[in-house]
This record gives sequence, C-alpha cells and structure tokens, in this order.
Amino acid sequence: MSNLQEEVILIDHNDQPIGTMEKMEAHVQGKLHRAFSVFVFNTKGELLLQQRAFEKYHSGGKWTNTCCSHPRIGEENLSAAYRRLAEEMGMTCILHPVFNFTYHANIQQGIIEHEYDHVFFGVTNTLPVPAPEEVAATKYLSIEALAQDLQTNPDNYTEWLRICFSKVMHYYSKLFTNLPASE
Repeated sequence: MSNLQEEVILIDHNDQPIGTMEKMEAHVQGKLHRAFSVFVFNTKGELLLQQRAFEKYHSGGKWTNTCCSHPRIGEENLSAAYRRLAEEMGMTCILHPVFNFTYHANIQQGIIEHEYDHVFFGVTNTLPVPAPEEVAATKYLSIEALAQDLQTNPDNYTEWLRICFSKVMHYYSKLFTNLPASE
C-alpha cells in the first residue's frame, strides 16, 4: 500500500482541508479528518451490512454499514465511495450524497475516531463479492430489524453506525422510494 493510501485529509469543522497525516497517527491523536460511509439497500429496502474482518486494526468482527473509509488526497468523496465499494464489497451501484455528520469516539485503547463523515445511499440487487481481508461476512437486514438489534445488542455494531443510525433512518424514510435502482 502506498503512502498516498495511508494518509488522511485533516480538516476544520467546516470540512476545509488543513493538511494531511498518516492514517494511524491521526487515529491515535484523534485529529479531525475526512471520511465517508456507504449504505447500500436492495429494492426491498433492506440494508447490506458487513461484518468487519476480525484482523482489522479496530472494530474487527463488528457489524457495520456496507462500507466506509477515507478519501485519498485529491480524490472527491463520491469517487472515493465508488472506489471503496468496489474494493471492499466487489460491487457497484449509483450512489447519492445524503448527509454529513461529525463524531468523536474512543473506539478502543489508543484509537480515536474523529471524523467528518460524508454519507452516501445506493440501491441495487447486485450481490456483493467481498474482499476477505476486509469483510468477514455480509447480510441484508430490514431497517426495523437493525434498529431493534442496535438497541438489544449495541456492542455487536461499530461506534459510527450506532452514532449515525437515527439520521440514516430519517433519510431512509424520506428518500428511499425516490432513489432509482441500478442493477
């Protein structure tokens, strides 16, 4: 992996770039940086979840949204979301920017997530072909079932999914029927 892939874009609270930093160092220092999260639904409205590979440097084995990562230096957020969806989940679909949120969370000993996260929704019935070094398992789950399981078993899910889920539900209810499917 190149240094370009290992650096994150440091930003201010208005999402304006102020520099770059090595990814792990940014997570150790808790520096605010740009990120994105992709939520892919099938035409039944079920969300494609992934279980993060157990070997990931944080949150291994936890269930989360379809994919997420950081844009590379000079890469637009939407382009980064398409790239990572293909790399991590082996799939493509039309993505739509939906909302942004900022969060700060102590993920585990020595790892702090402080991200300005750009959220994208997509709809497709294409099945994923996940990269095994990134993803341990996948499943589709209705928003209602996920909401219930997040309440019952919150520790099974990533911190960022738990933080943004109420906004996901809000925009899902407003926009899902208006998103065109791509096969």
